Amino acid sequence: MIRKLISNQKNVTIIKNGIKRYSSSSTSFIRPITTLTEEEQLLKESISNYANEKIRPLVKDMDEKSELDKGLLKELFDMNLMGIEISEEYGGAGMNFMSAIIAIEELAKIDPAISVIVDVQNTLVNNCITRYGNTEQKKKYLPMLARNTVGSFCLSEAGSGSDAFALSTRAQQQSDGTFILNGTKQWITNAKEAGIFIIMANVDPSQGYKGITAFIVESNNPGLKIGKKEDKLGIRASSTCEVILDNCIVKETDILGQLGKGYKIAIEGLNEGRIGIAAQMLGLAEGVYESTLPYLMERKQFGKPISEFQGMQFTYADLAIDIEAGKLLTYNAARLQEAGLPFVTEASMAKLHCSRVAEKASSACISMLGGVGFTKEFPAEKFFRDSKVGQIYEGTSNIQLQTIAKAIIKKFKQ
Repeated sequence: MIRKLISNQKNVTIIKNGIKRYSSSSTSFIRPITTLTEEEQLLKESISNYANEKIRPLVKDMDEKSELDKGLLKELFDMNLMGIEISEEYGGAGMNFMSAIIAIEELAKIDPAISVIVDVQNTLVNNCITRYGNTEQKKKYLPMLARNTVGSFCLSEAGSGSDAFALSTRAQQQSDGTFILNGTKQWITNAKEAGIFIIMANVDPSQGYKGITAFIVESNNPGLKIGKKEDKLGIRASSTCEVILDNCIVKETDILGQLGKGYKIAIEGLNEGRIGIAAQMLGLAEGVYESTLPYLMERKQFGKPISEFQGMQFTYADLAIDIEAGKLLTYNAARLQEAGLPFVTEASMAKLHCSRVAEKASSACISMLGGVGFTKEFPAEKFFRDSKVGQIYEGTSNIQLQTIAKAIIKKFKQ
């Protein structure tokens, strides 16, 4: 049957750039997954140039001090990289989801810490408010997030990591309609710099409510305090802190979405965020790979470049395959999201694979570099430190495997 369908196609030859390409009168041309639009390609090139010229010289200092350069943060806003999908009506770039993924990937090639700052802002905070905010919330917060205000997504707690929704943070409604939030959030990205926080809390069940609610809380709220800043293995320029809610009073108008419907907001945000983390880890793997290969071509042992030794060739060829597979998985998940098609399983696959490849590539590159790879003279050791978190945040590797397994069961269970 397939052969008959193929034979019935009326093929025509198209000459493009001197190459013969075959098309069909009955089918439209389908672009490769990794094909970018002209706008996306220009974005990719501009971010690559910016990251190499402006971010690269600051990476080592930011890593050693465990602190983000404030001037760099302003530049990220000036370039509209903190509001990529926010519509132009609210001061954003008005671009697509894939553009955010491209930005995350390109930044991670130079510094995964800067990449995750942009990632959380775009794929979690901005998207949650864009999708679930009411008209007044969008008018107030989206221009701030696009122009000058960092956002933070507060879900994790000491007792709710992989069991993300076992929240102890409570929101108790008062007679005047306000809510009082109490609890401590942990391992919160962007917390030190953030001006806007999306806080997930359980409304006091004794008041007749059930389920998680998302609240928008500004940093100037006297009931919100930033606690301990974590001293981390990697992505050190990105702040990770406790967020303490101590009788934090919020208005009913600060509820994002509906009362008791925060679970959907959180899970949808995390699903999209996993594509962002996949892009971050993909960019990391590309970054360490691209910074290592030139050295292999130049360094000579036994009279020839070490890149020509078969054992070395097997290693970097294997990495090239893994990186390309990661790109295909990540871009496919992003395009599915854009098309409004199911993408949760694909997002988990991309996140799981790319986080594994990031660690594998950075470790292998240290080994290929030899002695200099173990020093801070080359960036491989930093990429290696940065890579580990990819298997932890926004769903551990085991959580991704569980998500994938559930999809397989659903497909094959009778």
